[in-house]
Amino acid sequence: MSKKLEKNGLWESSRMMLPQHKEAFQNRLSDKAGQHSRPTTEEINMMRDYALLPIIHSIIIKKAREVEGSSETLRVLYSKVAQVLAKNIHTDLSKVKRGLMERNIRIFEEEKDDRMIRYRYNYGGYEDSFTITRDYMRAEISVRIGRYADGLVTNMYNTAKPDV
Repeated sequence: MSKKLEKNGLWESSRMMLPQHKEAFQNRLSDKAGQHSRPTTEEINMMRDYALLPIIHSIIIKKAREVEGSSETLRVLYSKVAQVLAKNIHTDLSKVKRGLMERNIRIFEEEKDDRMIRYRYNYGGYEDSFTITRDYMRAEISVRIGRYADGLVTNMYNTAKPDV
């Protein structure tokens, strides 16, 4: 065989390949290979959202049903608002699921007890796990429900506000 085709033949067979091009190409390949080694902060947040949003959604739905069965004067209003919040949460959860699928990230609930939930994830061959404690979950759920409520009120206010 020709000396040009020794080793992998990619660089040796091309006379037009400059050393700078070869180095840039190899750097690009190594960046892509290293890219899937660990998830980014954004992807970790998406995984956390994937774990928390279904819980938040179920809490809102449960509270809406409780209010509907109560003798509260404004129960219809409270129930409708809770349904809108649940719809917004479900929309966000769908976006998170789609984003995880696009990035080829799979999450599995591994272990659950009174103090924590452990999730295992697979990210392009990289496997790891994360744990969410019940205390963190309660605090984060409270904050997020407040954000959803603020967003809903802001949206209603901006929609109802007459243009001057």
